[in-house]
Amino acid sequence: MQKRGGVTLKRVFADLHVCLSMNDSAATLRMISKTAKLGYRLIAAPLAPETNKEEVVKLRKACNEAKIDFASRIDLQPRTTNELMVQLRRLRRKFEIISVACDNKQVARQAAKDRRVDLLSFPFLDFRRRFFDRAEAELASNSLAALEFDMKPLLVLHGPARLRQEAAIAMKFHVPIIVSSGVAIEMLLRKPRDMAALACLFGLDENSALDAVSHIAHAIVKRNREKLGSGFVAPGIHIIREGKNR
Repeated sequence: MQKRGGVTLKRVFADLHVCLSMNDSAATLRMISKTAKLGYRLIAAPLAPETNKEEVVKLRKACNEAKIDFASRIDLQPRTTNELMVQLRRLRRKFEIISVACDNKQVARQAAKDRRVDLLSFPFLDFRRRFFDRAEAELASNSLAALEFDMKPLLVLHGPARLRQEAAIAMKFHVPIIVSSGVAIEMLLRKPRDMAALACLFGLDENSALDAVSHIAHAIVKRNREKLGSGFVAPGIHIIREGKNR
């Protein structure tokens, strides 16, 4: 529970980066079941660009049966800003969450300022290619992008101090922080509050760490589902058809 403005809010936990094996239905069902047992109520899984609607419906049905909400996600890995722009135009309206792997500074800067990008992801171990600095944070603060930290490296390695620096920069510029698992096997899945505890290792306070596995993730999915609706025109502008929405 969390109190805001005197109102007690119930946290609904989310993991926006659960790696499901699309070629192994039994393993996929086990992962979904495990996340439900751990207390998550929303998960997102990265899918291939050519994933058809039937596959997404099948995943959503499996999650619904486990009493979990499912959001479709695409992980873009553009080499140039032009490639990023082409991918965003082609895929933005096909997926509920778009993550961009920022492998060079030009792509990182463009992704940070593009309002079609939801999550910014950086190489965990190559510090020379972690471009989240004050300039990146300032761009992201004026768009809708959140900085995503995957916990998988922390579960198998020692987390570097660099993450503390990036988290501090993000918080200074009010860039949302998302904490995801990024794992593909059940043994590495952790409870939401355990994930939040790991986030505290790189400087998040308790409420910020819990928000990173609950409210912020849900807000991203809700925002994009509204955009993908047939009546959406622009932020704050929706088409209201006669006989509906009354």
